[in-house]
Amino acid sequence: MVDLRGVDLFNWNPSRPIMRGPVGRLLPFRRPVNNFGDMLGPVVATELAPSHRVAAQPIRLLSVGSVLHFARDGDVVWGSGINGKVNEPLAASVLDVRAVRGPLTARVLTQRGISVPSDAFGDPGALAPALFGVERSPQPRLELTSLPNLHDYRLWADAPGLISPRLDYLTVLRTIADSKRIVTSSLHGIIIADALGIDVSLVRPTAESMFKYEDYYEGTGRRLPSFSTDRERSLESIAPKSAWDPTDLVNSFPRDLWSLDPSEEAARSGVT
Repeated sequence: MVDLRGVDLFNWNPSRPIMRGPVGRLLPFRRPVNNFGDMLGPVVATELAPSHRVAAQPIRLLSVGSVLHFARDGDVVWGSGINGKVNEPLAASVLDVRAVRGPLTARVLTQRGISVPSDAFGDPGALAPALFGVERSPQPRLELTSLPNLHDYRLWADAPGLISPRLDYLTVLRTIADSKRIVTSSLHGIIIADALGIDVSLVRPTAESMFKYEDYYEGTGRRLPSFSTDRERSLESIAPKSAWDPTDLVNSFPRDLWSLDPSEEAARSGVT
């Protein structure tokens, strides 16, 4: 969680034991997961938030990720999605929804009586390359980059051009930008490649529901393409490119949460 001048920018980043297995669970040594896609929410929101303004009251903002099962009543939602592998996908009943990842998420929320804008779909992670000045390389150095979903990483040990999804987000973005093609089972691998116009070969994740992938593709105006269960065979096809326009998503960003400048805040609190 990042506190940005009174707005808590939520993201999923739990700590896990450094060692695997029962011994690791007994030891006190832990480290955060730092899955690059889940790290994008706070940094994207920070770039878009009005500078030198503060929130009129404390509030939480959920953005990048399949994190709506963490939502609490009163939270603001901008681009988040439902997690298809969670038994109870939504506990909150009162949310301020500005945008969601795609129409599948919108359907779940509207069935629960939550109002959802009909014109603002998209994953805010797609804005990251432009916000951080990462552009597709005109002469990519890397023929192929393999980027597995977090849960697939140990199964991809022999993959060509393997990078970990737990590298810092800028390293992952720049590596994708410098690649002719990526092969991936990571949703945010797909999203960043789409944003940069990089060819993507799709591998079905072993531990993820396809709900979030379908939600993302339909939110960008495409049908869910075929995902291969075999990495090598996945290279025989390239997923359809995205023609998604981010304008509606950017315009739906809740800038109004930061409604006071510091002098107004000082006056309200009696500070001179």
